[in-house]
Amino acid sequence: MRRRLPSLSALRSFEAAARLQSFKLAAEELSVSATSISHQVRALEEALEVRLFLRKTRAVELTPEGRILQHATGNGFDAIAAGVDRLRREQRRTVTLSTTPAFAARWLVPRLTAFNAVYPDIALNVQASNKPVDLAGGAADLAVRGGAGHFPGLRSRRLMQAGFAPVASPRLKLRKASDVARHPLIHFDWQRGFRGAQTWDKWAKAAGVALDATSGVRFSEESHAVQAAIAGQGVVLTALPLVREEIGMGLLQAPVGPVLGGFDFYVVRPEGGDPREEVRAVEEWLLAQEVE
Repeated sequence: MRRRLPSLSALRSFEAAARLQSFKLAAEELSVSATSISHQVRALEEALEVRLFLRKTRAVELTPEGRILQHATGNGFDAIAAGVDRLRREQRRTVTLSTTPAFAARWLVPRLTAFNAVYPDIALNVQASNKPVDLAGGAADLAVRGGAGHFPGLRSRRLMQAGFAPVASPRLKLRKASDVARHPLIHFDWQRGFRGAQTWDKWAKAAGVALDATSGVRFSEESHAVQAAIAGQGVVLTALPLVREEIGMGLLQAPVGPVLGGFDFYVVRPEGGDPREEVRAVEEWLLAQEVE
């Protein structure tokens, strides 16, 4: 059913004047002039063809018709205000965290049950992508990013060291760095143009081992590369914190040869300003996970 309503601006002016019993106070609340309030109320009276106020020298008094409209508009604007407040509360309690698919799947997801137990009132929205989002533009509240710690325009705190080393199924029986050359290499795609990528070329140079770093199989996602290593399909060069559990369970063999440093995981957010309470809570919770 189509609603036949007068001007909402006029109704808002009337509701404020009726509640405060003053055109002047209504004008101050709505940041307009008293004359504007008077004109809006007059236009509303003409549209409804009723008198809403008795105008006295220093005050206004509602007519019986005015009291009817005050009840309706008061309830209506209260309901609108309550709805808006609820939306704002829900929005404020949602925290968007950006990170890579591998970090989300292998490190974050196993810890989310613990997070929800501590913060049941915070809705954590995880955005998994290998492409960094625009934090300054509001695309996310926080991010976990890997690198050397230099993130222009962002405040960063180191979450954990993330040494990269070869890991493989125990079935491959890696004993020393040179054993890696006897098995297929497993690769995964890094963000295009990222200078901190840890590659087989870098590891072979550090280990003093001759490798055909172009051979083997390539995956678009690091998580899939790790799963291939668990299945015994080759050796993957990956961040050790992301396979800590698999090493502990014996699904992957502890690394052989050198561990490449210079790449750590950081919790980052825009510089300046004070983050919302729940954003700070998520940030501190993330950092507390690696105290162990």
